[in-house]
Formats: sequence, C-alpha cells, structure tokens
Amino acid sequence: MTRKPTEQDAHFRSEVPRPPHGKRRFKWYGPGLLWMLSAVGTGSILFTPRVASAYEYQLLWMLLLVVLFMWVMIREMARYSIVSGHTMLEGMHTLKGPRDWAVWVIFVPQLLAAAIGIAGLAAVVGSALGEFLPGANTLYAIAMVILSTLFTATGRYSLIETFSRVMALALMIMAIVTAFIVFPGFGKVAQGLTFGWPDEPDLYVILPWVGTILAGSMGIVWFGYWTATRGFGGGLQGREPDDEQPESSRRELEGSESSSWETRLSHTQGWIRTMSVTAAIGVVGGLIVIFSFMVLGAELLAPEGIMPEGPEVAVDLTNIFSDVWGEVGRYVLLAAIVIALGGSILANQDGWGRSFADMTLIVTRSRRESGHPTPLLKWLDALDRRLPWPLFERRWLKRLYIVSVTGVAPLVILMLFSDPVQVMSVSGIIAAAHTPFIAMAALYVNRTRLPPALRPGLAASVTMGIAGLFYLGFAVLYLLNMAGVVG
Repeated sequence: MTRKPTEQDAHFRSEVPRPPHGKRRFKWYGPGLLWMLSAVGTGSILFTPRVASAYEYQLLWMLLLVVLFMWVMIREMARYSIVSGHTMLEGMHTLKGPRDWAVWVIFVPQLLAAAIGIAGLAAVVGSALGEFLPGANTLYAIAMVILSTLFTATGRYSLIETFSRVMALALMIMAIVTAFIVFPGFGKVAQGLTFGWPDEPDLYVILPWVGTILAGSMGIVWFGYWTATRGFGGGLQGREPDDEQPESSRRELEGSESSSWETRLSHTQGWIRTMSVTAAIGVVGGLIVIFSFMVLGAELLAPEGIMPEGPEVAVDLTNIFSDVWGEVGRYVLLAAIVIALGGSILANQDGWGRSFADMTLIVTRSRRESGHPTPLLKWLDALDRRLPWPLFERRWLKRLYIVSVTGVAPLVILMLFSDPVQVMSVSGIIAAAHTPFIAMAALYVNRTRLPPALRPGLAASVTMGIAGLFYLGFAVLYLLNMAGVVG
C-alpha cells in the first residue's frame, strides 16, 4: 500500500544517506568535541570562577540543570536540519503570522549581542596581553578585533583556528588537572547538589553565567549548522562553497542514497541517534571543564576574597593557576587566554556572520522574488548593480556582517567601555533573555513541521518547555531587579 504524502513531508528531505554504523560511527562524533572547544570559552574562563568565588558550590545544581537543558536544546536544533536539510532559521520562516516575525525576533537582538560579545572577548584578551606587553589594554583589544576581522572576512583563518583549538584543549586539560589537585572531597561538593539559593544573590553575577554555560542563545543554533555542514543526515541542501563538509565525509556518504519513504525514515532516525550521542559528548566534556573552573574558583579564589572583575580580569584569573603551578602556570594561563579566546573570536565572527547572512536572505526573499521590492530593497538592488561582487550572495553578505557588526561595532564599544566583565555581562544577559524564545520556537517547529515519526518525543518536548520557562524566569527576575522591584 502506497503511503499518502502529508503536509509535513515538505520538511522531509527527498534523499537521505545511510547513517554510519559500527566503527565508522565514531568519526562522526568529532563535531561534538569541536563544538565543545568553541562553546566552552567565556562562560567557563570568566563567569564560572566569579560565581564560585562568590557562592562556592551553592549553584552546582543549577550547572547540572542547565547542561541537561543545553543538551536537549542543541539536539532539537540539529534535528530539523537532519530531517529537512535546512537550518532551523528556515523552519522558523514557515511559522504563521506576520511575515518572518520569528526570524526578526532572533535577528535584531543578536545584532547587539554579536557586537557586545566580540567586544567583551577582545577586552579579556586585551587585559591578558597587557600583562605581557607595555601599553593600554584597550589598544590590544582593538588590535585583536581588527586582526581577527581581517582573517575571518577573507576566510584565511583555518590554521589559526586549529592552533587556538589546541590551546583551548591544553587550557582545559590544565584546568582539570589543577582542579583534581585542589579538589576538596565529595562531601563539600555534594552540598551543591541540593536546591539552594544564596542569601544575598547578585543577579549581575549569576545571570551572565547562566546565559553563557556551554553556549549562548545563538550557540544553540550554531550546533545545528556544525552538524549539518559536516554531513549529518546528508548535510544542508543548497550549500555555499564555504559550507561544504570535509572531503572524507562526502566520500563516506557517496552512493548510499535511497528515495523509499521507509528507507529514508530509517536512515534519518539513525542520523538523529548519532547526532544525539555527538551532542552528549559535547555537553559532558563541557560540564567537566566548567566544573573544574568552579572547583578552582571555590578553592583558590574564594578563600582570598578575589572576584575577577574590571580591566584586570585576566590578572585576577591567574591566581587560579599560579597558586598551584607558580609563575609558569601564571604565564601559561595568560597565553592560553590570548590564544584560546582569540580563536573564540574567530569562531563567533564566522558563526554570527553566517547566521546574519542566512537571516537576511530569508527576510528579503519574498520581496526579491515577488517583483515588488520595498524602497530599501530597491536601493540595495541599485547598489548591487554597482558593486564588483553580488550583494545578495550568501558568502558576500557573511563578509559584510563580519566587517560591520562583528568588526566595526565592537571597536566602537571598546572605545566607550574599558571593563570586559561589564561588557560580557550584558552579552550574557541578552543570551539568557533570548534563549526562551529560541527554545520554544524550535520546539514548535519540530512538533508541527516534521513527520510524526521524526518529531521530538514527550520527554524531550517537556524538557524543552521547562528549559524555556527556566530561562524566561531568570530574564524576568533580572528585569525586576533592574527596576528595583526585587533585591
């Protein structure tokens, strides 16, 4: 009996390669580790020691809860890409209501978050370079933004990105080893496994940490990009040249397609299982690293009353390693901050540029194809005809956003604000406030657009809903705190 097509089949790719099996499956778990190295940056190195210095292990339960939420959220983001061959942003484009309203709700706040986030990362790097070299920290931060923008916009940063990942891995290993040395025992740590709230909570310390654990709001979206562009489920349909998955992955997928609905369903379910394990590897690895920084903050900073903050934040953080490793540890940490966070700047510029280009193409598509463009689009079309490169080609849009939003705008912010903690705190707060919408919208897309057999189950749906409410509660609490309603 032939199966009748349904409305949801429009979101189910026509060809699905055979998923990896046996030993071949392990090579597809790499993106989880790559995502972890990119995601575990500012939230771990900056905010976790601050929270631990103030509250020691009181908020360990919250760390575990957020990591669980993060695993479910990034898995659901990648689910749509695997099933449909398109990004979750394309899925949100199909939601009913005002044209592209869901994409706009993500687009506009993230323009601000991107500029602030890059400025904050560069400011931390600048504070570390200021310890090595003479001169103002702000000048080094500005130089970092300029150099990273040049490398990212031209696409010539793969070697630097690889080196930064190696340094990030070295930093994580050093943090884990140091935490093991100063570990106080399970009795003291176990106190943080039960629900508890500090007597005098400082939401300006807690909320940015919650918003940057493992990944910010756009980091959740980027996991779907990273898995899909590496070939999970067959990759993204209509990929641009700069988004191709590695050659080895393409060879592994060749000659394995089948158009039978039942076969496609079976293959897609296999890809979802592989992606779920990949996501789990990423979040568990990230949890180990973040917990290590929590131990270091609680055992080395809290007894000294040190709260890493202000323009000298990198210097304050060196107390984490210098107490155990001496001057060698101090300089290793400073070098790792410069190289690892420098690599995070590159990765974030690339991710935001890619997302902004996609969102621009999505929100302008109907007008460009209808023959009834808005006055702004008419002006852009006129500009497009004068430029030596096509304005509405994805890779050129990506470069435009990298230069403007993650290049020029952060330079302006750095000239106005010198405190990296203040800048990054604002970015983290935006991420925490934006996450509820992204989580809820993604859940709705997957529950209504995908074929029933490929939708998230009850447990995943409930967890996504609770995650959205959790982040929404924190956002409301912070707004009430700012308004003076709560202390």
